[in-house]
Amino acid sequence: MADRLYTSSEADDVLSALRFETKLEKAVLAKIAFALSLKIDGKDVPISLKFTGGEMKRPTFIGDDELFFRTLIAYVYEQPDIPEEDFYSNKSIIKNHIDNGCRYLSQFFIECGRDGNKLLSRLTDHVEFSGRKEMKGKGLDIFIGKTLLQNTDVFLELNNTRIHANSHMAIMGKPGVGKTQFLLKILTDLRVQSNFQTNFIYFDYKGDVVDNEKFLKAARVQSFQLLQGGVSLPINPFVLPGYDEQNINVSAREKAESFASINAKLGVVQKGALTEAIRAAYARRQDSEMPYPDFQDILEIALAMYEEDGKKDDSLIEVLRDLADFDLFWKHGSETPPIDRLTNRTLLIDVHAMPVLKELVAYLVIERIYKEMAALPDSPVEDGRRTIRTILVIDEAHNYLGQKNMFLQRIIREGRSKGIVVFFASQSPNDYQQKFFNFQELLEFTYIFQCEGVSAKSVQDLLGCSNKTAKDLQAEIARLEPWQVVARSSIKTEEFSKFTAEAFYKNY
Repeated sequence: MADRLYTSSEADDVLSALRFETKLEKAVLAKIAFALSLKIDGKDVPISLKFTGGEMKRPTFIGDDELFFRTLIAYVYEQPDIPEEDFYSNKSIIKNHIDNGCRYLSQFFIECGRDGNKLLSRLTDHVEFSGRKEMKGKGLDIFIGKTLLQNTDVFLELNNTRIHANSHMAIMGKPGVGKTQFLLKILTDLRVQSNFQTNFIYFDYKGDVVDNEKFLKAARVQSFQLLQGGVSLPINPFVLPGYDEQNINVSAREKAESFASINAKLGVVQKGALTEAIRAAYARRQDSEMPYPDFQDILEIALAMYEEDGKKDDSLIEVLRDLADFDLFWKHGSETPPIDRLTNRTLLIDVHAMPVLKELVAYLVIERIYKEMAALPDSPVEDGRRTIRTILVIDEAHNYLGQKNMFLQRIIREGRSKGIVVFFASQSPNDYQQKFFNFQELLEFTYIFQCEGVSAKSVQDLLGCSNKTAKDLQAEIARLEPWQVVARSSIKTEEFSKFTAEAFYKNY
């Protein structure tokens, strides 16, 4: 793996001159040159055979953004796997685009009267990749179907704050009635209408979405199939906003509670042991460049603690060993650093091949999303439209709703002001009747496909209709045809509406 490349002498001259004029570092200017060339010439960039310019070290140019650079190049070049030599070396794509982009920078600089400020202003207008600049208050009105009787269009006004208290959604129905295709259509429309600025993180519980190449391409989704071909998530659950003693202690206790809420076998003793192991693992890494542990660190420390106390392996060691051995998350020694931020990415996490730990993986990722969300400024609202930043999509949600996931609950309660939204897909309205948390009252959008055994109480709570109407709908919901949906009505005088849902495959 090359740790440096050398620009052409012409490119180095441009970078040196512009550094003086703009007060930007050469590495920053080189990234601008790379982006400019990638946008203008793409795959048709001329090959650079000159290596007599300045040295550009890999950590200086790439930093913590290797995954972003690889994804960007893979998208432009339509090549999912970029060989190392093609990625960063004297014969690489990045080298070619830096040298080529410097020619454009020189040209723009001359056209701007050799004024550094005017050059930067022009670049701001010229180099703008889709999805990088947050658009405030863009309307996200999605066509989702036609009413059964009147055949009028039905729209989902997801971010209209004038008529909706939040943007959380639940789609319910038994398998085969169209709910997944309906969900994929909504997600893809949101991506397209937001200029790919509204992101989502999708937990695929059955593995039936990850193989839908049309969806992945249309919505620009990066997929991770866990326990398949050695794929792991480039996410470290132990990354914190700060590594002072208080942050570490709180995080350690929260992790222990997370594990215990998923695995009933973990009692007070195991929670205490896990908390201590996590604290010790942070202490081990405190002076390193990456001051956060991985699951291998936690396992090694827990094993040493058990051996010192003469204890046999138990359920805690079993869970930690699975997390370390299965390589589900990023670990030290990986070629690329972990993702520094989740809420600006669109990912599909396929967990269907995992025999265990599905819910724990989801829990840890959801915790990470919440921690990021808490640090975000409020999402902008313009003309009554709130910017939706990220959607957490939980498929087969009945497998998760019974878990006391405090971070999921916090996202549902607090996410509105931050532009963080939750979409659930499950098999029945009954799934949302949980004693420890009232999911139903916080779901603004509910779409019920054909279900059986639905309780009148859950229908009443989800649709906001009368008890009599809910009882009448029990039998009607069981008789719905595929693609037919019962939902809240946008008309105040009507207690519910019925429409035929749109499908992804018919639109893309």
